[in-house]
Amino acid sequence: MSKVFITGSSTGLGLMAGRLLAEEGHQVVLHARDAARADGTRRALPQAEAVAVGDLSSLAGARAVAEQANRLGPFDAVIHNAGVGYRERRRIETEDGLLHVFAINTLAPYVLTALMQRPARLVYLSSGMHRSTEANFDDLLWETRHWDGAEAYAESKLHDVLLAFAVARRWPGVLSNALEPGWVPTRMGGPGAPDDMDQAHRTQAWLAVGDDPAAKVSGQYFYHMRPRTPNPQVHDAGLQDRLIEACERLSGIALPS
Repeated sequence: MSKVFITGSSTGLGLMAGRLLAEEGHQVVLHARDAARADGTRRALPQAEAVAVGDLSSLAGARAVAEQANRLGPFDAVIHNAGVGYRERRRIETEDGLLHVFAINTLAPYVLTALMQRPARLVYLSSGMHRSTEANFDDLLWETRHWDGAEAYAESKLHDVLLAFAVARRWPGVLSNALEPGWVPTRMGGPGAPDDMDQAHRTQAWLAVGDDPAAKVSGQYFYHMRPRTPNPQVHDAGLQDRLIEACERLSGIALPS
């Protein structure tokens, strides 16, 4: 039996993954953005051991979630599921003056990775859209470019794979992988999304707890429990390091060596 923490798990794929893991007999700790959502999360999955509460759009919120998780852990695996989608029609800043989609999709998983007790496995959710973009560290927060919500989202999902692969390279004792769940009809994906909802949550659960040798790898990218070729940029150690350096500068938190 494993103990697994899942961010962004009050609804959608995070909750679905939590439910699957609980049904398989694993201990699950979920996460919700605020107290009201946490109450609903407890009702949705009463088998969950606990629900950490905190808004990952702020550095204070991400720190608070990491502190709660460390009190509730240690964990065998952490699934970085929390994210916002590609429909933001304008550039939104957080209370820290950071780009909203970057703060939640990129910086929050970095902060949690850096501050939480190191698990045996780390799983980062990306998107197939990451293959259609390029890392842009000259304007990481979209301060000079004309706003494009879909492109900003795709970049953030590229960051997630870069982060997963950077951790795999830097922490050889941890299995760190990324995946795409497919374009599925969640609140983020929209009702017209064509992919199989029944498959969308299974890969992250499999990577978190699976005994299959195919799940016990590191620095890999998956779709429906099979390896998939990611954007070639994610293998560039220099780009991985630039992302880590940017996240450290913007958060004031170093990734432990």
